Order: sequence, then C-alpha cells, then structure tokens
Amino acid sequence: MIELAKEDPEGFWQIFVDKVTQFGLKVLAALLIFIIGIFLIRWVKHLLKRMFDRRNTEPTIASFVTSFTSISMTVLLVVVSVSTLGVDTTSLAALLAAGGLAIGMALSGTVQNFAGGLMLLAFKPFKAGDLIEAQGVTGKVVEVHITSTKILTLDNRVVILPNGALSNGVINNYNGRPLRRVEWLVSVSYGVDAAKCKQAILAILNSDERILQADTDMEKLYKELNISSFQLSTVNYRMDAIPAPFVALQKLNASDITFVVRAWVRADDYWDVFFALQERFYTELPPQGFTFAYPHIEIVR
Repeated sequence: MIELAKEDPEGFWQIFVDKVTQFGLKVLAALLIFIIGIFLIRWVKHLLKRMFDRRNTEPTIASFVTSFTSISMTVLLVVVSVSTLGVDTTSLAALLAAGGLAIGMALSGTVQNFAGGLMLLAFKPFKAGDLIEAQGVTGKVVEVHITSTKILTLDNRVVILPNGALSNGVINNYNGRPLRRVEWLVSVSYGVDAAKCKQAILAILNSDERILQADTDMEKLYKELNISSFQLSTVNYRMDAIPAPFVALQKLNASDITFVVRAWVRADDYWDVFFALQERFYTELPPQGFTFAYPHIEIVR
C-alpha cells in the first residue's frame, strides 16, 4: 500500500475511497440487519407472551420458551450481522459448538434436571398445592421450577427434589383426583351378630354428611368442586356415579373377625373423615355389643 501510494497517489486514493465505501456499506447493512433483528426478536417475544397469556400457560414453561427463543434468535442475528461484514463465520460457529459441548458436559446433571422439569411441566403429574409422595418424601408441592421442585413436608420441612430424579421415579399424587375412597378395617370379637354389626357400621357411615352416597348428584358435585370441563374430559377423571358405602366380612382371624369398610369422600375431606370415623367406630360399637378382641389366655383350673 505504501509503495502504491508513492508510485500512484491518485490511484491509491481512488482504491482507498472505494474500499472505505464498500466497508461502510457493509457496516450500514450489518447495522440495519441488527436493528431490524432486534425489533423482530422483541415482536416475537411479545407475540409469545400474548399467546401464553391467552392460553393460561404455566408461567415456568412460558418463561423458558420465551427466553430460549430470544437467546437463539439473538445468537443467529449476531452470526448473520458478522457475516454481512465479510467475516468468515465458520470459525465462530465451530467455537460456539465447542463451547456448547463443554458447557453441556460440565452441566450434565443440570441438563438432566432441566429435561425432567420440561417433562413435569408438559405432562403435569402434579401441580402446586397437591399432596404427593415421591423419592421417599411426602408433602405439599410449594413450587415447581425448571430444574427442581420444592416440597413442604407434613412436619413443616422444606425439601427440594431435583426434577431429573422426580420425573423418572414413582409419583403418588394424593390430590390427583377430586374424589377418593376411604377404607377402614374394623375387627370385633367372635360371637357377634355379623349382620347387625354391618348395619351398625353402615349407620355410622350414613350419619356423616361428608360421606358421599349412591344418589349424589354428580353434576352438582363437580360444579361445587370447581372442576373444569377439560379436566372432566380426561381419562378416568370423571365418575358417573358414587358407589354406595360398603361393609363386608373380610377375614376370620385367630382371635377376631375383620370387616372391611369403604366409602367415598371429597379428596380434601379424606383424612378428617378417616380419623373421625375411626374414633366413632371405637366409641360407638362396643356399647351396642360389638366388642373389640384383644390377645388373651384363658386358664382352666
């Protein structure tokens, strides 16, 4: 360039102006592409937000999809803008790929939890407020994040479960359905009148208003529970009728006989009904002549 400037000053300046003009046009084109791209990314984010709000999408899913889309489009925009300047983007792409691979290997556990979070958010085996049992922990779901789930145990401890293990394990959701069946085992002494004992147990069941009966109006019940038509359309969510309270002689044991007692209640009433009727069986059956057996030895002299 110096030799050219010495030998042909006029030609040098002409080439210099042409090169500067070409580079300036490339810079302007790159800036124009970048500015348009920024507005396009903002428009896409706004469009996604409106779509998620309209469909009442889970906030965590909405946030993740919006962030992922924004980051992906921004990286693509930078690559396109740099290539417009005439820079070879092959090396840049290789660098990004190598960096992504290194980060992925370093955060393999986090990626697994991330994927597990997506599975939980997509299939919704539980939601915030449900009482679940998973990974040896029983408690109420407080928050569901993209990589972990926060559980509040029954003794008021906070347990954070990684979503990777949670999505691959067994999940027992006690609030997965609006109605649940309660079961008791009532053991009484040999010699009692089985038919009368069954009647006495049924009388206790039917006297509790929380026990659902066979003539329960299901449409009214689901409206009371605020169950949506979408939920009712899912498999095995809706019950067309409630089975009547059930009592049957189940076992003949060594020192007593056992009746199995079953009744249906609202899921929120499960434990209250279980403990209340357990106590009523204990206090109301013996005065009617249905005593409870206990291990004893008779000594004959």
